[in-house]
Amino acid sequence: MFFNALIKLNKNSRDPLISYENAKEMSISISGMSCASCVNHVEKALKAKSGVLEASVNLATEKAKVKYNNSITLDEILSTIDNLGYKAQLIEDNIDEINVKKKYEKSNILNNETLKLVVAMLITLPLLIPMVLMLFSIHYELNIWLQLILATIIQFYFGKRFYISALKALLSKSSNMDLLVSIGTSAAYGMSLYQFIFHSDLIINGQAHIYFESSAVIITLVLFGKWLEVRAKKRTTSALESLNSLRPEKALVYRNQQEIYILTSEVIIGDIVYVKPGEKIPIDGKIIEGESQVDESLITGESLPIEKSIGDLVTAGSMNGSGFIKVTTLAVGKETLLSKIIRLVEDAQAKKAPIQKLVDKVSSIFVPIVVIIGLLTFLISGLLTGNWEDSIFKAIAVLVIACPCALGLATPTSIMVGTGMAAKQGILIKDAESLEVAHSVKIVAFDKTGTLTIGKPKLIKVISLHSDDIENLKIVVSIQSGSEHPLAKSILQFGKEHNVIPLKIEKIQSIHGKGVFALIQNKEYYLGSNRFLNDFNIHLDSEYLLEVDKLSNEGASVSYLIEKNNENYILRSIYFFRDTIKENAKLTIDSLKSIGIKTVMISGDNKGSANFIAKQLNIDQVFSNILPNEKAQIINELKSHNTKVAMVGDGINDAPALAVADIGISMGSGTDAAIQASGIALMNNDPKLIFDSIDISRKTYNKIKQNLFWAFIYNIIGIPLAAAGLLNPMLAGLAMAFSSVSVIGNALLLRTWKSKLKIQHKSLLNNEKYF
Repeated sequence: MFFNALIKLNKNSRDPLISYENAKEMSISISGMSCASCVNHVEKALKAKSGVLEASVNLATEKAKVKYNNSITLDEILSTIDNLGYKAQLIEDNIDEINVKKKYEKSNILNNETLKLVVAMLITLPLLIPMVLMLFSIHYELNIWLQLILATIIQFYFGKRFYISALKALLSKSSNMDLLVSIGTSAAYGMSLYQFIFHSDLIINGQAHIYFESSAVIITLVLFGKWLEVRAKKRTTSALESLNSLRPEKALVYRNQQEIYILTSEVIIGDIVYVKPGEKIPIDGKIIEGESQVDESLITGESLPIEKSIGDLVTAGSMNGSGFIKVTTLAVGKETLLSKIIRLVEDAQAKKAPIQKLVDKVSSIFVPIVVIIGLLTFLISGLLTGNWEDSIFKAIAVLVIACPCALGLATPTSIMVGTGMAAKQGILIKDAESLEVAHSVKIVAFDKTGTLTIGKPKLIKVISLHSDDIENLKIVVSIQSGSEHPLAKSILQFGKEHNVIPLKIEKIQSIHGKGVFALIQNKEYYLGSNRFLNDFNIHLDSEYLLEVDKLSNEGASVSYLIEKNNENYILRSIYFFRDTIKENAKLTIDSLKSIGIKTVMISGDNKGSANFIAKQLNIDQVFSNILPNEKAQIINELKSHNTKVAMVGDGINDAPALAVADIGISMGSGTDAAIQASGIALMNNDPKLIFDSIDISRKTYNKIKQNLFWAFIYNIIGIPLAAAGLLNPMLAGLAMAFSSVSVIGNALLLRTWKSKLKIQHKSLLNNEKYF
């Protein structure tokens, strides 16, 4: 329920006439992609298929999200990818199975890569030793036959993956990084093999050279880079894995008159689950017995445990405190809130940010351009110097140093880490576009009730006229007992805090539009609006009238307690209620303004109430008495000067404005309509998360820009150096291996991100101006 995302039309869709009605979506795991060129090739092929509405491929997650209609089948989509030379597999919608499978696959891939790398290094080491010894003026030549054998094993066994990938790319009329590696190492190996066959005598006499070590070292270094890449990419998903690990494997249920442990996946709706102190809650449900404190921090970002008792809802993955509770199951498996959070984060990581379009355009022509540069390097250098052997190695260096991997990983790795860290703080970013847009927001517009204020009226003042406060409080608590009216709830809460015991009600009756009549201990009482004052001809003294006007203008609601004494009506007391500002609202507003963001409040409340709250919070601009449809119009007006606007709300009346805004942010208590219309959903009602959403977006976008800068600058500098002969092929291979790893490493720095406001909040906890 909470996270059923609203289907949004893609403004950049291939065919505006295609109907998105009844569109289906699936996730596909794709193995065999090596660089951004592969990604671009798979996407292009999928989008060319009739029936495919949208396709987004992510190199970092090795996944594709495909939206399609009934004119194409799942098998046809999977076959399209398989025919390109990659392995495609449908990701079934079973959260538990997926997580176990992912964990196994990641571990298995890393183990395989580690084993291959170790063996390749051991075989390459003898070829490398003579080169190392030369640095110390020690001349040692390995037997040329042994060099041939070792280099051949590396080239065609460990390098087989590059040949297969390159061949598949060529057959599908595309190119990738593996094509560059294959061409470069084949040239070095082929030239050495030629020397070995036709000039072995010159080699033995030291008059000719072979370069088997170059081809072997390059392949081993590329394998080393792949190994580092797998390890680094594994760390980018750590935040998501920490969410996956929250779900316990087993649950204690009460079935057939006994308590038994079963797999969590076997629990069904309606089962009674027993949760012992210190255990993780395995399902979403409602407490039917017991009370405890529940730690939901890893799901909602709330740092303190929450008191839970009979009737309260609990969430799978949260940690039970010191109490024993019995919970009736309301949701299991993929329908739990935790599973929906995981799915939402995964979807966000799978989709592309708009900035990725630039990378895709570059990567589509990158490899062919590098091949042409390599060929020109060979020809020009050979013709100018006459040293064709040296020219070949310059060309090899050009081919090897070029790294479209770094380009392909620059954006998705940053998004993966950024969305993962946000999720751990209770901020769910629905797609990469929302993450990118949020960084450029210049105006944040707030709904008032439930967003900046708690949304529940609180008794803020009592004026007693003809009796003491406690006696009056007993009467109003008695009258309001059992009422669900918001003002009644605040009275009852106030009475509970003062240990008031209700009196016996002899008769009670609701009077439409005015309030309530009650008979208590043979006395008649009326509790309600100022209409009772008019009915009973009661006039307020000037001092009370001034106070009522003052607080009313500040947004307070007023109730009057009247007693009938014989034929006279006596005003006993006046009660003032007002919605209270959320604890961190002022801190959030001040923090947004400190980073250059203008704050606006759009409220349906009257001018006095809206202005009072705005003044307390120091909000820049206020719109009051606004109807729901008018909220969207105001957002459009704020956007009119190409200004990025975020809208924060929680109610159904906020949904149109959330949808119209450049980025909608829904509060944790929000309705389904508000959540579906927003790009960012907050898991709790703390306003601090609004600032944190923009902050993590800015940090992530900065990482994307840094990564793209280094990926581009690396090639801009590296390729000319290689063409000029200033980098030998082995150094070029080493540089290429570390380029993609450095991009991932930079993205991983986002894991150090912490909420600035959580730190500030601790130091400002006793500062009254922030409440």
